[in-house]
Amino acid sequence: MMLSMGLIAIDSTVLATAVPSIVADIGGFESFPWLFSIYLLAMSVLVPVYSKLADTIGRKPVLLFGIAVFLIGSILCGFAWDMPSLIVFRAVQGIGAGAIQPLSLTVVGDIYTLEERARVQGYMASVWAIASIAGPVLGAVFSELHAWRWVFYINIPLCLLAGWLVLRGLKERLERRQHRIDYAGAVLVTLGLGSIILATLEGGHAWAWDSWTSIALYGGGALLLVAFVLVERRAAEPVLAPGLLRRPVISVSVGLGLVLGIALIGLTEYIPTYLQVGAGTSALVGGAALAAMLIGWPIASTIAGRVYLSRGFRFTIVSGGALALVGGVALVLTASWPSPWIVAACSFVIGFGLGWASVPALVAAQLTVPWQERGVATGTIMFSRNLGQALGAAILGAVANGVIAGRGGDSSDPATIVAASMVVFIAVAGVLGAQFLLAFLMPSDRALQAASVEAGGEEIRAEAAETQTVAVEESLLGIDVEDCGKRD
Repeated sequence: MMLSMGLIAIDSTVLATAVPSIVADIGGFESFPWLFSIYLLAMSVLVPVYSKLADTIGRKPVLLFGIAVFLIGSILCGFAWDMPSLIVFRAVQGIGAGAIQPLSLTVVGDIYTLEERARVQGYMASVWAIASIAGPVLGAVFSELHAWRWVFYINIPLCLLAGWLVLRGLKERLERRQHRIDYAGAVLVTLGLGSIILATLEGGHAWAWDSWTSIALYGGGALLLVAFVLVERRAAEPVLAPGLLRRPVISVSVGLGLVLGIALIGLTEYIPTYLQVGAGTSALVGGAALAAMLIGWPIASTIAGRVYLSRGFRFTIVSGGALALVGGVALVLTASWPSPWIVAACSFVIGFGLGWASVPALVAAQLTVPWQERGVATGTIMFSRNLGQALGAAILGAVANGVIAGRGGDSSDPATIVAASMVVFIAVAGVLGAQFLLAFLMPSDRALQAASVEAGGEEIRAEAAETQTVAVEESLLGIDVEDCGKRD
């Protein structure tokens, strides 16, 4: 699962540093942002569909399909002859990535106990920390060697190894029964979400916010989603169960994922530029300061397991939100004096807090749904995070561009970039404040335990029946079984 997640993590970080060499070879500078937009769009809109399929036909075939499609997309990207073809092939990669990201986390929820899951989620988070360092370095090396196509070819052995490990090692027992796949719901949710995310990603760049293109995409997307809701009410096996979001733990986890995505994209996009232009640091220093956030995340994810097992889920999520908020406020208060050391320290605290809060929220959501809904629940949370990144990129980008335009439009002026970045950091701190408040809405641990018992179905009831049988036998025999064991 770590290797499968690594496919997504490395691909998300390795391409950025290779873009200049790609453009120099095949051209298309004005279109290169679509390399990222089309990938994120394809990955995001299919998450609900893949998650439902995983609950219907099993995790293994859907995960293998995603790895296979990602492999095909990577090979095609390596053979791209111009920017339009590369953009199309990146969409193929995104189609595969949409299955890999949520299902890797879903499988972890399936095969590990509650005690083990906290540590394993920390391992999964560490993949992103490693990718944040290894990805840009690999991209830079391939660029220097004028071998940008290996940015994609490097995925070939990784995909083959990941697929072989999943095929060989993942065992699942699935109840074989006739399923009715909700094709209408899948098409409607894909087109509806695709329209809205596309409008958000490209609004203000490819077209104006108040243009007919934006209006048509937002309006059409909204109508398609309304139709999706109506179809889901009648579907025998809906893509997204209507009652899922009415469960407090799921709705709170989805909300946390949304604000988490906004905070992540705000810091990821603006910290390097803030330091490079505002403080005159190198790109390597700016990236290292940001990497501190991705280092704090897996450390906190690993430690958080011990905390929520002893102090409870709600306490851990709230305390993680408080830590992230402290880091965000500190970043705002020191933003007038750009320093890579201060930014790295604030980033570490923010990353530590986000990791401390996000992993328990995901584990709690998985704990309170039965197996046949766990894929949809995990996928919905992952989708909310992706949606938050798309919305954050558009909203925070518009805010920063407004500040730059108001100060003369000179994006190379250090004072202008510092001012624009400060506004973004204030917005991120506000989002982290919303996350902190939202954490208090997480149900109590007693409510989570009750929901977990209910979700366990026959397995938990069988264990309870076995315990009752032992108690009855003790009563009939008139002996204390535990006491006999001690004396023996």
